[in-house]
Amino acid sequence: MLNPRGLRSWISAHRALSILIGTLILVLVAVGLRLTPPSTTDATHAAASPAAPSTAPNGVDGPTDGAMEPTAAADAATIQATDPDVFARSVAKALFTWDTTNSNLPDLTEQLLVVADPTGEETPGLLLDLRTYLPISKAWTHLAQYQTRQWLEVTDVVEPATWHDALAQAPDGAVVEGTTARTVTAIRHRAGTWDSAAVSASSQTQFTIFMVCAPAYEQCHLLRLSASDAALL
Repeated sequence: MLNPRGLRSWISAHRALSILIGTLILVLVAVGLRLTPPSTTDATHAAASPAAPSTAPNGVDGPTDGAMEPTAAADAATIQATDPDVFARSVAKALFTWDTTNSNLPDLTEQLLVVADPTGEETPGLLLDLRTYLPISKAWTHLAQYQTRQWLEVTDVVEPATWHDALAQAPDGAVVEGTTARTVTAIRHRAGTWDSAAVSASSQTQFTIFMVCAPAYEQCHLLRLSASDAALL
């Protein structure tokens, strides 16, 4: 979590901030940090098909979990964690796991807000991030017609090297101790019905989760999400 005063000083010195009117967008040009998700229009289009996404998954080495379809979405209690890697996996699964036949859209956002920034400073930006990952109400209603379900198979969680570069360039006090990032590589699965026939699709996705953990807080808290497929490496 960035200290506003320290961040303003850093911005003035490095001219690394680009402000897009109407959104809370931070771009750290020097290290390619992009917290801005794709447009809501693009995300809504991607969510509108019961078998989306259409891109075939690439082979990914390493341990996986979540390959089998889950029975229910995670709740806030199961997302909470003190370890950044565990927290990243939990957030990722909560973000991508939904079933139009047994859950409603508001609950998906609320369960992530429970573990969001306790100061509330990053919550407006996080809400913008979530809007591009989760189907909007109209898309949700459309997907429900096809009994659409989605879940995530996490294949890797790492602290990106570019995050270390960002921290190295930040002056003392600009970043709250315990703030960190984890890049998640995963396979997104989606299944449903089309003309009474079962359909499914899978695609690889990669994104970065920004969080603050110990020593600032006993439990990790979600700050922001990178754009899907625009992760820090």
